[in-house]
Amino acid sequence: AFDKTVAKDNSLAVGFFQRGFVHLQLEMYEEALSDYHMAFSHLRKNPFIDYKQLGLRHILYAWEVLYSTAAAQCRLQRWQEARVTLDKAVVWRPEGRTAILDLALQRVQDRLFLEPMQVPPGEFFRPRKKEVEQLDSKDFLGKPKVISSIIPNDEYIGFEPLRPQKQGFYEPSVDALR
Repeated sequence: AFDKTVAKDNSLAVGFFQRGFVHLQLEMYEEALSDYHMAFSHLRKNPFIDYKQLGLRHILYAWEVLYSTAAAQCRLQRWQEARVTLDKAVVWRPEGRTAILDLALQRVQDRLFLEPMQVPPGEFFRPRKKEVEQLDSKDFLGKPKVISSIIPNDEYIGFEPLRPQKQGFYEPSVDALR
């Protein structure tokens, strides 16, 4: 499902983030690392992306992506890279709230695995009702109508504005009046 999601929107950072978590769970560490790198690059140097506007009640923070990247690097036994990534995450973390990263740096120094961050379980992408209603097809042109002339001698076929009638061109017969 995440493969289809990122194929449809290849700049959806949270899609790569979630797929990276799944790859870690499946012990596909190289793929997870690649997904986390893609998620971070799609943040476009923003400290976070708020997905509430799109219907996912989650804010994806850059430091969380970097933390999960370090978790994937730990699984691949790349301890020095994990330490550098966590140092980078400290820069992205809001001031005064680095306790989790300090603990993570200690775990990497002791060569212990990190548990990756994830979108909270039970949070699903739900577009707003107003946006889903607009997905129904609408008929803006209406049903086609055939309009024919009641003028017996009029042989014109085509589209153009009304033409002025010539004097004596249309004279209703007795049958037409009935």
